[in-house]
Amino acid sequence: MQRKLILFLSFIMPILCLGAGGDHSGGYHLDGSIENMSIIWVVPFAGILLSIAIFPLVLPEFWHHNFGKISLFWATILIIPFLIKEGVSVTLYELLHVGLLEYVPFIILLLALFTISGGVRLTGTLVGTPIVNLLIILIGTLLASWMGTTGAAMLLIRPLINANKHRKEKVHIIVFFIFLVANIGGSLTPLGDPPLFLGFLKGVDFFWTTSAMFLPMVFMIVSLLIIFYFLDSYYLKKENINTNPSAEKLKLGVEGVFNIGLILGVIVAVLISGFWKPHISFEIYHGVHLELQNIARDLLLLGLTYASWTYTPQQIRKDNEYTWFPIVEVAKLFAGIFITIIPAIAILKAGTNGALAFIISSVSSESGPINMMYFWYTGVLSSFLDNAPTYLVFFNTAGGDPITLMGQMKETLLAISMGAVFMGANTYIGNAPNFMVKSISESSGIEMPSFFGYLFKWSIPFLVPLFIIVSWIYFG
Repeated sequence: MQRKLILFLSFIMPILCLGAGGDHSGGYHLDGSIENMSIIWVVPFAGILLSIAIFPLVLPEFWHHNFGKISLFWATILIIPFLIKEGVSVTLYELLHVGLLEYVPFIILLLALFTISGGVRLTGTLVGTPIVNLLIILIGTLLASWMGTTGAAMLLIRPLINANKHRKEKVHIIVFFIFLVANIGGSLTPLGDPPLFLGFLKGVDFFWTTSAMFLPMVFMIVSLLIIFYFLDSYYLKKENINTNPSAEKLKLGVEGVFNIGLILGVIVAVLISGFWKPHISFEIYHGVHLELQNIARDLLLLGLTYASWTYTPQQIRKDNEYTWFPIVEVAKLFAGIFITIIPAIAILKAGTNGALAFIISSVSSESGPINMMYFWYTGVLSSFLDNAPTYLVFFNTAGGDPITLMGQMKETLLAISMGAVFMGANTYIGNAPNFMVKSISESSGIEMPSFFGYLFKWSIPFLVPLFIIVSWIYFG
C-alpha cells in the first residue's frame, strides 16, 4: 500500500499539479474589498479551526475517523456559495492558484521530509534526563535554520520520544520541542521557515535574515531552554524515576545514514528553486503559471522520497513506529485550511478597503510604520492563518520593495519576520510541523493537549511574556 502511494505521488502528481511560486499576474484576482466580500466569508475558515480545536476534545473517536470528511465539509461550504457569487473563472483560478502554487508543493516538501527522516533511527541507550532532552532540543533548534523546521522536527522527534518512554510526564517535552525546533529555530535562513523563503524569493538577501534575526532568536532560545530545563527537572524529581538503570548500556549509533544524504538533497532542491531562474514557465490556467525551477524542485523531492522508501530497510521504519497517519492527517486538514483561507487572505490584501481595514491601518501612522504593531499583527495572524501568506500580506503592506525594507525600513522587515516565525509556535496550525509533531506524538501514545489546551496552558503562559519582552527590546 505504501509503495503504491509513493509511486502514485512520484508519477501522477507531477503531471497533474506540480510547481510553486509562479507568476500570478493576469489571473482572475479575487476582489477582497468590503464592497465585494464581507467578513461572513471567513466563517468556513473559522469553522475548520474550531473543528480542529473542539472535536478532538469532545468527540475524539468521531474525529479520528472523520477528520477528512469534516475538512471536506468546510471546504464545500465555502466553494459552493463562492462559485455562485464569483463565477466559474474566479473560483477555478483561486482553487488552482492555492492548489498548484501553494498546497501541493507544501505537501510534497512535507512528504519528502517525513519519509526521509522516518528512515533515520538513533540506536543505543539514550535516557531522557533534563540535560539529554535539552541537548536534543538544542541540536534540533540549531539544525532547523539549515534543513528547515519540518526536516529538523521530523528527524529528531522520534529519538526524543524514544528517549522518554520511561517518563510519565512528557507533554512539556514535546511542547517545548514544537516551540524551538518546529518554529523559532528556523529563524536564521530562508531554508528555515516558509515565510522567510518567500521573502528570499521576493528579493531579500539570503544572509540578511541571518544577521537581523540572530540576536532575537538567541534571546528566545536561551530563555526557553532555561525554562525547559528547570521545568523538566521539576517533573523528573516529582516522578522519582531512576534514570540510570543498571542494565547494560548500548553504544549510540545511527541507522539509515543513507537518508541523511537525502536530507541534504532536499536542501539542494529548495536552494535550486531559489537561485536558478531559467525564466521558463507553463501556463496551466489564465494567470496560473508553473515555473520550471519549481517543477524541477518538486520532481527532485519526489525522487528523493521514492529513493528513501525503496532503499531504506523496512525494519528501520518498523523500529521507528513509522506510519502514514501523520502525513495523511496533515494533508487532509490543510487541504481544507488552504481552501477556506482564500477569502481571509483576499480581505487582508484589500488593505484599508477590506473588512479587516482596522488591522492594516493600525500598523502605520503619519510618521511612518509602527513596527511594534507589525510584529504583533503578523504574529497573531500567523498563529491562526498560514504564516507564509500572512508574511507576504504585511511584506506588501510595508511597500514590498526588498531594498527599502532591508535598508531604511529594516526594523519593519525584522518585525514582520520575527512575528511570522516566532508566533507560528502559538498554535498547532501556526506552522506545518507543529501538527505533524503532535500527530506523531499521539501515535506513540502521548496524550497531547487540545487546541485550546496547547494555547492557554502552554503558549500564552510561556511564549507570550517572552514575545512582550523581545518586542519591547527591538520595537519599543
